Amino acid sequence: MATGTKIYFGSDFHLGAGSYEGSREREARIVRWLDMIKADAAELFLMGDIFDFWFEYKTVVPRGYIRFLGKLAELADNGVKLYLFKGNHDMWMFDYFVDELKATIVSDELEIERNGKKFYLHHGDGLGPGDAMYKVLKNIFRSKLCQWLFARLHPNLGVGIANYWSKHSRIAGLSNEKRKSLEQEWLVVYSREMLAQKHFDYLVFGHRHLPLDIRLNDKGRYVNLGEWVNYNSYAVFDGEELKLDYFEQHNSTVILP
Repeated sequence: MATGTKIYFGSDFHLGAGSYEGSREREARIVRWLDMIKADAAELFLMGDIFDFWFEYKTVVPRGYIRFLGKLAELADNGVKLYLFKGNHDMWMFDYFVDELKATIVSDELEIERNGKKFYLHHGDGLGPGDAMYKVLKNIFRSKLCQWLFARLHPNLGVGIANYWSKHSRIAGLSNEKRKSLEQEWLVVYSREMLAQKHFDYLVFGHRHLPLDIRLNDKGRYVNLGEWVNYNSYAVFDGEELKLDYFEQHNSTVILP
């Protein structure tokens, strides 16, 4: 059983995005990271868009990612508690990871407290001002009717449509996101609104694709986990402090003024 005490957070692996070779190399890098953290991890929060597309048919799941899934199984078997958040690319998770990994599936936000520190956790899609069209689409895609209709498609057709769609996603070009002013960072705006209502030490998100660590005021910090196409960024909580870090590269943390 797990004897570790640290909590790890990762997001936006986008496995399957780009070329097959690029995705496999990214998968191997993520597996090396998971292998590194298994010695001291107590909990692992994977906060959405782990896959560039995911849909669980009743008896079929997308092929591939076998090394990544095997490493998750190893961590789970060793007692590491797994949490998988639904992102905008992999919102169609149902019970596969619950049955196989005893994972907790998080559909939206999750509030936790660890060692006296309060966390607000969310993938980050559909929050804050703007992006009205996506907010409508999110409600449609998450509807039981939409899921039932998609499940009626043969997997070859359904996954083929989804893969075509994902080629036009903002991660597909494998380019870095651009920094914005704090007033234009919608998750910063949302985090400030949350802090006005309730205390959190850390508000942690994915989705933005930039590793960001921003102290909003004396009440809390906004942390974005970035992504693994360009940054290999993640966060770790050692019981005292949450730190944004990088795997197998030596970039500096991006902090907006």
